[in-house]
Amino acid sequence: MSHKAADRLLIQGARRDLSPEIVAKLARLLTALAAEPAPPTTVTDPDEAVDVHIADSLSGLEAPPLLAATSIADLGAGAGFPGLALAAALPNARVDSIEATGRKCEVIAHLANAAELGNATAIPIRAEEWASSDGANRYEAVTARALSSLAVLVEYAAPLLELDGALVAWKGARDDQEERAGAEAARMVGLTPSAPIPVRPYKGSRERNLYVYVKTEPTPDRFPRRPGMATKRPLAG
Repeated sequence: MSHKAADRLLIQGARRDLSPEIVAKLARLLTALAAEPAPPTTVTDPDEAVDVHIADSLSGLEAPPLLAATSIADLGAGAGFPGLALAAALPNARVDSIEATGRKCEVIAHLANAAELGNATAIPIRAEEWASSDGANRYEAVTARALSSLAVLVEYAAPLLELDGALVAWKGARDDQEERAGAEAARMVGLTPSAPIPVRPYKGSRERNLYVYVKTEPTPDRFPRRPGMATKRPLAG
């Protein structure tokens, strides 16, 4: 890893009050990602990934429900972010990366092993299927980064969350129409929206917001719907 990436990682550690052990795990994660032969992301160079993947993922800790969570499901995990970075930063939390593509899960598992993240697991299944089985009402927090619209995300997350659990979604610039649709869909599945949290994960980042929805009522039994229905026929839009 270059001195530039190492210095930025130390800055992130100090900013988030992370221990040297946690920073070392994040460094191993960056090194393993750079060495991965076929990663499901175009951002693998540590000089860039320390911001795009690590810093952006750690910005989720500015949402109090996520910082306090001990069981987290990361939906549509892709290359493993934010889940792997959160597993490093929250060693007392169990983090399950829910990713339907088996090859991506293999990469996530490899990166978790390389970074010595014993609390991180990759589960090759769709969110709706997991919510219909062992994942139902299981998590204190659900995360999603660059995955789908808010109206779709609240439907994915609600059946997975325990009562008082929270969805934390990473988004870019605020969109009034998307926010209204997200709030409407949230009410249908038992979630209540909070005010968006503006974040600036790293120098030069712009228009980043965390959307937090708390599960205040049980999710109706008709959820989850069949796989694919949330995106084909959103509850609101």
